[in-house]
Amino acid sequence: MAERPAGSRRTGRPRSIRARATGGAAVVVLVALVLGAVAFVGVLGSSLTDGVRSAAEQTLDGLGGRVETDGPAAVRAEDDDVLAQLQDGDGRVLARADDSPERALPTGDGSRYRHDGDRWLLVADDVELPDGSDGVLVVGAPLEDADAAVRTVSVLLVVAVPVAVALMSLVTWFVVGWALRPVDRMRREVDDVEGANLHARVAEPGSGDEVDRLAATMNRMLGRLEASQQAQRQFVSDASHELRSPLATIRQHAEVARAHPEVTGTADLAAVVLDEGARLQDLVESLLLLTRVDERGRDRDRAVDLDDLVFTEGSRSRSAAVRVDVSGVRPARVRGDGRLLGRVVRNLVDNAVRHADRAVVVTLGTVADHGVLVVDDDGQGIPEADRTRVLERFVRLDEGRARDAGGSGLGLAIVDAVVRAHGGTVTVSAAPGGGARFTVRLPLLTD
Repeated sequence: MAERPAGSRRTGRPRSIRARATGGAAVVVLVALVLGAVAFVGVLGSSLTDGVRSAAEQTLDGLGGRVETDGPAAVRAEDDDVLAQLQDGDGRVLARADDSPERALPTGDGSRYRHDGDRWLLVADDVELPDGSDGVLVVGAPLEDADAAVRTVSVLLVVAVPVAVALMSLVTWFVVGWALRPVDRMRREVDDVEGANLHARVAEPGSGDEVDRLAATMNRMLGRLEASQQAQRQFVSDASHELRSPLATIRQHAEVARAHPEVTGTADLAAVVLDEGARLQDLVESLLLLTRVDERGRDRDRAVDLDDLVFTEGSRSRSAAVRVDVSGVRPARVRGDGRLLGRVVRNLVDNAVRHADRAVVVTLGTVADHGVLVVDDDGQGIPEADRTRVLERFVRLDEGRARDAGGSGLGLAIVDAVVRAHGGTVTVSAAPGGGARFTVRLPLLTD
């Protein structure tokens, strides 16, 4: 027999929340009603029996007084609707009512006795006869009316309980179906959503209940999927464009070198290939880094001294024509991936050095529970309209393209992605010296 695939859907036994809810409610109500009915019948029977016992005791008290006065003759004159016997100390019947049996009745108080097909409740008490001898007077009251009432109630409950359960099940079936109708509609709408129409949204009932909140959550999820798809398409388009440029440059020089070796020599071609190859390598590494930022595992996070990273990058950049000032760096420890945070500091310093005229100032301190890294340059700065856009992928301003033709436009995007992955923020503003200021805020390490 072939095994069912792990992801296949079972079609033989459809699972319905509506059916399960109705069945579960029916079982619970049935058990509750049965227990309640049994308890009610028991209480009713006990109450009716107590009433019969009370009537029998009243009859016993009245008859006992007459027996002590008139003797056994009082027992013989008792009505036929009760059982009455007068017994001596040895259990012999001294007198009995006309409808009472000839054999001695049980003298246990509260005993049950069957006579002429009916059940009787017996009560007994000691009496003193007029001749001074002692006797036992036994009186029985019929349980017929009590038994009939209990049987009638039992029959009614046997009919009423299933009817009540059936009505409750019917109401539950329609109520649950009505409540789940929007869910089924949302299921059909979401099932129709494909990659080509991620802009579609689920209709929200507007009722403010759980179903309405579910619809809002699904719409937010569809919005995130749509934004992710758009970002992915834009990313692929931009990456393709950026990768095509160095490849076209290499191919163009290669074709010229083959067609006109006297114009472009091997050394010139090698230089172009090396430069464009380095650009390709940097671009690919940056793309891989961006794709791995969101997959960064928290188990790889460690305590990171930001000041050590800043001093390392400041020392590395001191050989450039631009002076890097790190005198304003103070200790700040955060939790995160040291390699990625080092890339943040390096990209910010390199970006500032490329666009500065003479100096770059790097400061680091703590404000409240955040470490604040500020990188200033004295270049031309970034127009206010472009300060948010400059953190996007493959964005290079006109000034940046002129002075850094080999840039990929991913350095600041990497900074923004890594900082956001660590729970921080990046803002761009104007530096006091007229250039650009990049401010990074990261949560400090807490014990």
